[in-house]
Amino acid sequence: MTNYRLIITCPDALGIVAQVSQVIATQQGWIVEANHYSDHDTKKFFMRYEISGSDAPFNPDSFRSSFAPVADRFDMQWSLLDSQVRKKMIIMASKTSHCLADLLYRHHSGDLFCEIPCVISNHPDLEKIVQPYGIPYHVIKDFTEVEKLWEQYQPDCIALARFMQIIPDTLCDKYIGKVINIHHSFLPSFIGANPYHQAHTRGVKLIGATCHYVTQQLDEGPIIDQDVVRVSHKETREDMVRLGKDVEKTVLSRGLRYHLEDRVLIDKQKTIVFL
Repeated sequence: MTNYRLIITCPDALGIVAQVSQVIATQQGWIVEANHYSDHDTKKFFMRYEISGSDAPFNPDSFRSSFAPVADRFDMQWSLLDSQVRKKMIIMASKTSHCLADLLYRHHSGDLFCEIPCVISNHPDLEKIVQPYGIPYHVIKDFTEVEKLWEQYQPDCIALARFMQIIPDTLCDKYIGKVINIHHSFLPSFIGANPYHQAHTRGVKLIGATCHYVTQQLDEGPIIDQDVVRVSHKETREDMVRLGKDVEKTVLSRGLRYHLEDRVLIDKQKTIVFL
């Protein structure tokens, strides 16, 4: 079933929901999912509507034309997206396989609705995992060549599935809001390398993982999703790594799904995630 996703960010004001809903109704749109949020601190308004394109004679081009005056009146940043158009997601990985293998399986099973045009790695180790899926695997260590592939494929999303290199600032800026990382810690705790070792040394009782957008500031981009698992003094560093891997792949796939379904709206250092 084809649905259209109406995504809106604008200054908060009286009557936004009524005006948006009225245009949808006059265009024979059927709202099948509705989410909106008013931020009292920033005075901003965020909305995500799913409009059925199958149950009613809804025409997206006609809607865009009719909706433009409302968008201008409320100073909206908005988009209308076809849910049946698969977004392109490039996966970046190094030597650790669990996140990559999980994403490939979820994509193959239909759990992640997207197209994966290629996997890029700085090592050849994981090619044997990718090969059965028939997805091109590129071994590249030069970010100039990485950028060329990104430009070639024009991805909507770049998933860093335990890709253990820092993305250059120029690429962070050029692809802002598209590069998504999984950090093996419950941020903002234990930023940087070896977070499980840091956690073990501190004797923490919870370890976790954080899915976030990549910015120039290492591990400080807007957070999409997080989760934790309880540990005790009995767990070794190796135990923490093993337990953490399950959390990492779950949090990464969940955060990517939210992004691919246009459920994440970025507001500076924060996100609004409509579930």
